[in-house]
Amino acid sequence: MDLSLLQPGERLDDLQCRNLHLIQNPDWFCFGVDAVLLASYAAQSIKKGSRVLDLCSGNGIVPLLLSAKSPAERITGLEIQEPVFEMASRSVKLNHLEDKIEMVCGDLKDAESIFGRSFFQYITCNPPYKEAGSGILSATDTVTLARHEVLCSLEDIIRVSSIILEPLGKLCMIHRPNRLADILCLMRKYGIEPKRLRFVHPSYEKTATMILVEGARQGKPRLFLDPPLYIYQKPGIYSEEINEIYGRELDL
Repeated sequence: MDLSLLQPGERLDDLQCRNLHLIQNPDWFCFGVDAVLLASYAAQSIKKGSRVLDLCSGNGIVPLLLSAKSPAERITGLEIQEPVFEMASRSVKLNHLEDKIEMVCGDLKDAESIFGRSFFQYITCNPPYKEAGSGILSATDTVTLARHEVLCSLEDIIRVSSIILEPLGKLCMIHRPNRLADILCLMRKYGIEPKRLRFVHPSYEKTATMILVEGARQGKPRLFLDPPLYIYQKPGIYSEEINEIYGRELDL
């Protein structure tokens, strides 16, 4: 492993998945459970040989996990922030995945000119959750842009996806439950039919804090509600499904 790819202030995290490692800067936005859940949920639908695009790709965590969890032929990560894109590119090189993953620096609103229409079979996105002007702004620009809809909106993501997805291609997102109505309405507005929905709860007695939603471009109307996913089965003890997603031994 070429540790010379790390720069001052960065760390190397073991993803505990097929010996994959990720370069992260702790002063920037680091990945959480949402990225892991998104990759796992999307991998269930990605078909062999698919071209996959990860929007708002950040440090590249979703493309790395999809390279191990899905049969995709080629995975592209699109990230607008050049320093973050450069760090993600080094993670791809560190894992010797240049033949399968490509990181691209660019604005997702320009995705049609970058990739062309109807190019991808599958798109994933772990977007900024907070609407522009809402919440407390973060200490650094990198973290603020990762959390707030400053450079792109939810509508931008869904509109662009409807252009660069091929017919019946799918868009999969993780978001907050309070944006569910917006997501479903925008999907239908831009011709992406919601097909799968799953609520993610911290534990059995708590309300959902995340949602996973998948839609198909020009798909037929029919929405399937997957069983809820629980992070903890009891305080301090992860659920069996979370352990399986992370590839851990079951907590006893």
